[in-house]
Amino acid sequence: MGETGTITIDRMTREDIDQVLAIEQASFTMPWSRNLFLSEFRNPTVSLMLVARSPDSGGRIIGYIVCWAVVDELHILDLATEPSWRRKGIARMLVLAAIREGDAVGASRVFLEVRASNQAALLLYEGLGFTRSLIREGYYDMPVEDAVVMSLERNAMASLLNEPVGGRKSGEP
Repeated sequence: MGETGTITIDRMTREDIDQVLAIEQASFTMPWSRNLFLSEFRNPTVSLMLVARSPDSGGRIIGYIVCWAVVDELHILDLATEPSWRRKGIARMLVLAAIREGDAVGASRVFLEVRASNQAALLLYEGLGFTRSLIREGYYDMPVEDAVVMSLERNAMASLLNEPVGGRKSGEP
């Protein structure tokens, strides 16, 4: 699968769900269910699901991203990194890979919602050029919290398309 020391980015498969669920449950107070992840496979023309695999441990999943590509927009729905791999650039790699995939299907804008208290995510997205668009009051439950809606417009998106992801896609040299 990957070279020693190289993180690979692959399309998520049904076989990945158990590992993805473990990361999801370790990351969120209201994690997605198995059925919610599985439902994303029923709409492959809209759903974009990628996983990052460790360079060791037989390609263990260390992060994932789930997006919808609809018309000219890419909506990032879910992104998480395995706790021991946080602050190592995995989320950035996944976002960059998703932006490239979105661009390939015609997305000219990326947007997402993030908890107002999630400083690590806010810094990640702002570092990639996302801007804060608006606040959705009381958007999240457990605990109730506002969401910051962030967007990345075409001109900022274009500058990221040439940036190295940091790993490689499975099957690439």
